[in-house]
Amino acid sequence: MVKRIPIEDALDLHAFAPRDIPSVVQEYLRAAQEAGLREVRLIHGRGRGVQRAIVQSVLEKNPLVDSFYDAPESHLGATVAVMK
Repeated sequence: MVKRIPIEDALDLHAFAPRDIPSVVQEYLRAAQEAGLREVRLIHGRGRGVQRAIVQSVLEKNPLVDSFYDAPESHLGATVAVMK
């Protein structure tokens, strides 16, 4: 089943299974760049940090991402990616 993701400046990943997060984030980053977004927020939640680690691992390797950081107001529940 293909889910259509509206391209906004934030993506809530709670609706996705952990195994799907890498591909969802990659596709979202591609679409965000095409839409001209300079910064995007990936909301992964706090929990045990598993989702955060998956997201940040994808961001580290993605050539479209200039940098990323934990969104300070989210208490490790979201990561902001700065696009190239």
